[in-house]
Amino acid sequence: MFVKSVMVKREKCFTIKMDDSVQIGFDLLEKHSIDALPVVEGTEYKGIFTWFYAYRAFFHSGKSKEEFISSTKVSDVIVNEDVHLNINDVYEKALVELNDFPIIAVVEGNQFLGIVTRFDIVNQLQSAFGMNKPGYRITFTSVESEGRIGRLGEIIEKYKESVISLVTFDETNKMVRRIVLKIKKKDNVNRFVKELEKSGFRVLDIAEDQ
Repeated sequence: MFVKSVMVKREKCFTIKMDDSVQIGFDLLEKHSIDALPVVEGTEYKGIFTWFYAYRAFFHSGKSKEEFISSTKVSDVIVNEDVHLNINDVYEKALVELNDFPIIAVVEGNQFLGIVTRFDIVNQLQSAFGMNKPGYRITFTSVESEGRIGRLGEIIEKYKESVISLVTFDETNKMVRRIVLKIKKKDNVNRFVKELEKSGFRVLDIAEDQ
């Protein structure tokens, strides 16, 4: 999946300008119950305005709250000027780039196209793991060898399982791959698991999600 599939387009984003006061920023954050705003001049991306970094600047300013708010502009406290995603980046890159930030901008050249939020990323991860659908979650390992995923597919086909999600984790230091498979509920899960074990997959856990 690409960033363009999960981003909030600029037309739907709340933004702020460089010359706006921090008071305007605070008012917008509070009004819309959000933690950060992209800073945009025209259509050009400039950075991110957040509660955290604005308040950090205040604590280090030595000014009273009233003086700080009246004399400080958004341009004085923006961050992440050079941190953004490209529209054709894979959405997983957002996991690395977001770090402790609630949003990250999507930029083409210098043009602001939208944002990806931490909330969106969490939702995508929940979808990837099928967390919102009932079924059996089976965690198992397989040695890293050619044809193992193909063999798994053959077993799934043999038992006519309906796959909700399939996620693999590379553990190359052990020459094994950890696999989390979620399938719809049927009455043959025990036979299915035995077939996995018979075929060399080491089953670690079976959980039923309601």
